[in-house]
Amino acid sequence: FAGLWDVWQTPQGQPARACVIITVPANALVAPIHNRMPAILTGSDAQQWLVPECEAAEAQALLVPYPAEAMRAYTVSPRVNQTRYDDPSLVASWLG
Repeated sequence: FAGLWDVWQTPQGQPARACVIITVPANALVAPIHNRMPAILTGSDAQQWLVPECEAAEAQALLVPYPAEAMRAYTVSPRVNQTRYDDPSLVASWLG
């Protein structure tokens, strides 16, 4: 996923770390589920994203929906939306 991170100082002078995952409009596979999706970068695009000297326009050009035909969707338990659940049954429907 494309993301950004930063280290900054709080008003109290303490270091703070922050990070975000960048989203883009959903592709045809994800659109029925949500209107946006993470920007997925692979191969040379991922390498380019990590170049500190990458120009803003070049980086922004990488932020496009991942091809729907390169993805698969699986039904999972609605319990995935609750952090108190963390067990294999959350994804059992697609594990087979």
